[in-house]
Formats: sequence, C-alpha cells, structure tokens
Amino acid sequence: MSLPSVQLIAIGNPEIKILGELSKIVGHEFAVPVNLRTIYMDLNPYFDPTRKQYNGNVLLREIDLNFGNDDTKTIGLFAVDLFIPILTYIFGQAYLNGRSGIASAYRLRNERYGLPGDDEVLKQRFSKEIIHELGHAYGLIHCHTPRCVMQSSTYVEDIDQKKTALCNDCREKLGLVTIKPG
Repeated sequence: MSLPSVQLIAIGNPEIKILGELSKIVGHEFAVPVNLRTIYMDLNPYFDPTRKQYNGNVLLREIDLNFGNDDTKTIGLFAVDLFIPILTYIFGQAYLNGRSGIASAYRLRNERYGLPGDDEVLKQRFSKEIIHELGHAYGLIHCHTPRCVMQSSTYVEDIDQKKTALCNDCREKLGLVTIKPG
C-alpha cells in the first residue's frame, strides 16, 4: 500500500530559502512525491486583533476547502503566529485522517527566543512540524515512543528533542518500511 502524495502550499513565502529542502525531507520520510506551490492568500480575514494572532481553525478549514483533495495530503505553510481558541498558540494542526493540515514557522525561529538566527535549526524544526501534521493527516495519533516525530510538542524545546522521523511503530501503522536500529 502506498500513501497519497503530498502537496505543500507556501502562503506568504514562509522561509522560502529552505522550502525545497523541506520538500525533500518530507518526501523521503513518507516515500511519496511532494509538490511544492507558492501562492498569495490575503490573511487579514483570519487575524484576531484581540489576540494579535491568526485563527488556525479557520485557516485549516480554508486550506482544506480551497486546496484539499482526496488523492493528496495538503499542508499549508505559514509564517504567522497561529492559535486555536483553547490554546495560546500552535505550531500547526491537521485533520486526523483528513486531507489537510497547516504549519507555521513563526514560533520555530531562534530569533523569537533571543538567540541568533540559524537556518539549519529552523529547517529541522519546520520539517518535524510538517511531518508531524502529515502524520495526523495519514491517521497517526500522538506517539509515546521517545524521540518519535509524532510525540506531542507544547514548546519549541519539545520539537528539538524529537527526530525528524517516525518511529518504527508509526511507520508500521502507515505500511512504511521499518528502520533497523543501529
């Protein structure tokens, strides 16, 4: 069984320098083709002036309605601060076993935490978040295996502790080849 292909849609040019590399990392992890598109989308309607953030629930619904299809898993990539009403912020979210998800680089940049910028760290964090959200879209729930990319992440440090890969249990659930330890 092979998984549906992936479509990454960069909205507002988030981290344009690393998008090609992100596509390769994601494609390698799921062994699927990845199509990368850059589009313009007016994000003003999704901005909550009280919170000074963008509503992730509404953006996810828009991505699904406008770009989702049953043959592809679609992830909208953003560079804005996302929230859902029950959380202060989110790195991303996806419909479980659905067609679509979203991820944002906003809280993944070192500069946000008073540290020097580092494109390699940003690339690792963003790829982990994209793979995590795709895992949900493919039907995976949060995993308790140490360092699995499907572990839940509340803070950026949680993302840093994870690998950029699914554990063998998660790989097996998706019908992917398991990796021998070593």
